[in-house]
Amino acid sequence: MSHHFIRFTNVHYSYPDGTEALKGISLTVTHGERVALLGLNGCGKSTLLLHTNGLLLPSEGEVNVGDVPVTKNTLPVVRRAVGMVFQNPDDMLFMPTVYDDVAFGPRNMKLPEKEVDRRVRTALSAVGLKGCDDKAAFQLSGGQRRSAAIASVLSMEPDILVLDEPSSNLDIKARRNLIDLLKTFHHTIIVATHDMEMAQELCPRSILMQDGRIIADASTSEIMQRI
Repeated sequence: MSHHFIRFTNVHYSYPDGTEALKGISLTVTHGERVALLGLNGCGKSTLLLHTNGLLLPSEGEVNVGDVPVTKNTLPVVRRAVGMVFQNPDDMLFMPTVYDDVAFGPRNMKLPEKEVDRRVRTALSAVGLKGCDDKAAFQLSGGQRRSAAIASVLSMEPDILVLDEPSSNLDIKARRNLIDLLKTFHHTIIVATHDMEMAQELCPRSILMQDGRIIADASTSEIMQRI
């Protein structure tokens, strides 16, 4: 059973205050695709991302990760398949050391400590943080904290990587490193971003949102001609 694709079918979502954030979203992202979510603040990008691993559940409609519907009962399976990197890395780094942050997910998966260690070392090496194991998150630069947050997701070896504004507040070097890193992830990527250059370089496909709806779904080059 493949968990490498994700499908939204007529998904609506309203927040408790009555704000309707998603209005009939239908889309499929297939295995190995790299897709950018574009649109102004408040258009629904982050709300959509939060549905990919069940942090939010639809008010109406359905989200599927592979053959698995995203429901309260399937969250453990879904969250092993879909790794999400939040906009603010500090929301993901809360353990005493970087090593412990990156090990948190695999340990929650009840993996043997030897396998946890292998995954942590591999993830830290992939994001350029080899040797930072014993540092606390506050000792890292902004770019390094973003890298550590990504490592904490990569250590879970997800099939789908979901990122919310990953290049925000990064300097030129850190942004370059981030793009190069994401290019090495050979599974599915969905990234919400205002960084048009990153979208063009990383994602062949883009989805443009407005007021909780998809208003365009095409190649990134075509989308760029519209905005």
